[in-house]
Amino acid sequence: MSFFDVIGLTRKITRPRLSAFLQKYASDANTLDIGCGNDQYGALFPNRTTLDREARPGVQVDIIADAHDLSQIADASFDVILCTEVLEHLHTPAQAMKEFYRVLKPGGLLLLSTRFIFPIHDAPGDYYRYTKYGLRHLLSAFDIQELQEETSTAETLAVLYQRIGFQCDTLWLKPFKVLWFLKAKLMMLLRGIITKEYGDIGHKKEEQGILSSGYYVAARKSE
Repeated sequence: MSFFDVIGLTRKITRPRLSAFLQKYASDANTLDIGCGNDQYGALFPNRTTLDREARPGVQVDIIADAHDLSQIADASFDVILCTEVLEHLHTPAQAMKEFYRVLKPGGLLLLSTRFIFPIHDAPGDYYRYTKYGLRHLLSAFDIQELQEETSTAETLAVLYQRIGFQCDTLWLKPFKVLWFLKAKLMMLLRGIITKEYGDIGHKKEEQGILSSGYYVAARKSE
């Protein structure tokens, strides 16, 4: 762990928030972990089957498959689908949603997180960003129980500053990246300064959260 991690400058702002969201839905039900990656949240869903598009070093991947085509899996096979930080990397998300719906049991739960205001990452396989309205449309077949903003508008700026520090060189010298992490820290301290937000520049439509780094969703397949 670096010195900056120890003092909290480079500790990712959003990761504890996603962990807290998933903790609310932790379950020993039969779970399909789509895009399991480095298996960060496996302890919350111990009875899970992991799925990824490729083998992952140090992680047991039970099914190698593309989220757009889950034909290896029978209809209504799982009680829970866990899909964290995957949706933005799917080139045809509506097709993947159909597959998620198909393999969930009636009443089954989809737990999903994805990006809204966020830099390109894992290039070139980074395709889309989602507003909360876009997510509601994409998940219209599901009963959305919770759609939570990951960050407030000011906090989103802090996340962006932090990502610039992670993903960019500044003045050709590595130590200068600390400037971005300091700006992120400052924005977190100033997050209360925005008192009202609007969904248009004419200030006619009040809106909650015109910026968010992403969203967390809990949605159920109809019985």
